[in-house]
Amino acid sequence: MRRSFLNPLFWCVLVALAVPVSGLKAGGGPTGPAKHKNAEKAAFAEEVSLLYDQINLKALGLTRQAFEYALKGYYYLLDHHSLARTNILSICDLSQSSRNKRMYVLDLEQKTVLINTYVAHGRNSGLEYARSFSNNPSSHKTSLGFYVTGETYYGDNGLSLRVRGLERGFNDKANGRNIVVHGSEYVGPDFLRMNGCSGRSFGCPAVPADEAGELIDAIKEGSCLFIYHPDKKYITRSKILNG
Repeated sequence: MRRSFLNPLFWCVLVALAVPVSGLKAGGGPTGPAKHKNAEKAAFAEEVSLLYDQINLKALGLTRQAFEYALKGYYYLLDHHSLARTNILSICDLSQSSRNKRMYVLDLEQKTVLINTYVAHGRNSGLEYARSFSNNPSSHKTSLGFYVTGETYYGDNGLSLRVRGLERGFNDKANGRNIVVHGSEYVGPDFLRMNGCSGRSFGCPAVPADEAGELIDAIKEGSCLFIYHPDKKYITRSKILNG
């Protein structure tokens, strides 16, 4: 069973409402599994709204839709025991301009934003806005979907973090493509002042060089990373979002 970060009393009330009372005449509405599924959907929608407001994500520019999809996939990964660090959820909201701080590292237990910063998309995904995505090697495009963070290493870009793509056809070639989280001088306020929008990577979610160490340490070794865009193909075909 997935965990919730809301008041347990809230869930007790929902469970009580979802349990049919014996002896009552049927009113023509959904019963049994259908009623239970509707109650679960309503509970999840309520949780999304409350957490979104509690963490004050709207003020930081994260779209509610991105957060809803991220939380849905996060719970899917929890249910499948895919996460070692269960309190951390990171979201790259690529529906936003690269001029925005569109990467969010959340602590769901504390209901806080640990880090909100800039993040690059792939050079062939678009200029200021990412519009095209790929899982293919040498595409130099961003791969959408859910990842689990792995171990760190030092490479050409300094401290870097390996990530494992979990979605076949969308990001499962991340390791072969050397898609990692790393720092770069082409991401951040200084580069923006000179160039108008962030630089672009070979597909990696690159972050400002002076924040890379703190960010990588916050999300490494088994947390959930979600790279989001309202791309119709991904939204309709993702097994995690539609599972």
